[in-house]
Amino acid sequence: MILNDNIPIEVAHETIVTKMRNFFHATGMKKAVLGLSGGIDSAVVMAIACEALGKENVHGLLMPSQFSTLHSVSDAVDLSNNLGIKYTIVPIEKIYNRFMRELFSFFEIGKWSVAQENLQARIRGTILMTYSNRFDALLLNTSNKSELFVGYGTLYGDLCGAMMVIADLYKLQVYEIAGYINSSLGNVIPASTIQKTPSAELRPGQKDSDSLPPYDVLDPIIYALHEEGRSAEEVIAEGADRAIVERIISLNRTYSFKLAQIPPVITVTDKPVAPNYKCI
Repeated sequence: MILNDNIPIEVAHETIVTKMRNFFHATGMKKAVLGLSGGIDSAVVMAIACEALGKENVHGLLMPSQFSTLHSVSDAVDLSNNLGIKYTIVPIEKIYNRFMRELFSFFEIGKWSVAQENLQARIRGTILMTYSNRFDALLLNTSNKSELFVGYGTLYGDLCGAMMVIADLYKLQVYEIAGYINSSLGNVIPASTIQKTPSAELRPGQKDSDSLPPYDVLDPIIYALHEEGRSAEEVIAEGADRAIVERIISLNRTYSFKLAQIPPVITVTDKPVAPNYKCI
């Protein structure tokens, strides 16, 4: 998958690096922080930040919960060591459990719900923003274009930050950028990070595909609808599953209110999901 049919992935990478560097220069800020999950999105953002700002100016926070896998923590540690950046591990299990004890009887939630998942994201967002305030470091958001289009993100949680670094890249393009970074810098992003099944790890055994179509199905449909401006019927006529197309359109419509509240987006195409006033 390529950007707008004519933008090479290396040009997209350089564009993001340059725009991030310029953004920090304009604000007078030097330091950045982001949450490291062990996943591909945060790994790519971390590598880009190191190139744009210098590794000495970037800090990673690892915030595992009881639902995090051991390999997610080890992958994030390996990434940090490979890039030579400092990181801090801040477990959130006790914080999360305290919230559950104090508040969730009030909310009358007797079984697992998305509220518990969003609570974890918001705990992490609070920790990241507190670090940002305390150490004058801008928080880098790690959401991608695929997630934004269908509203797969938590307001005041994983959607918070000072800027969205890869929000104009589809998930499949994030993998392309990761490959380019590894070919340029010597496999700094662990192979297991690239190969693992995408997951937010907010409940036992969770996968992104539990909530979304697989990205190799999702991304081409979004691209056709959003970048090429095709109608649902045109996309379906070309072979896409009707139920999936209609679901994607419904998700986009239902969660479009989130786009009004996201941080500024670094753009690499002329078709970002973000409103115009949100673009860098």
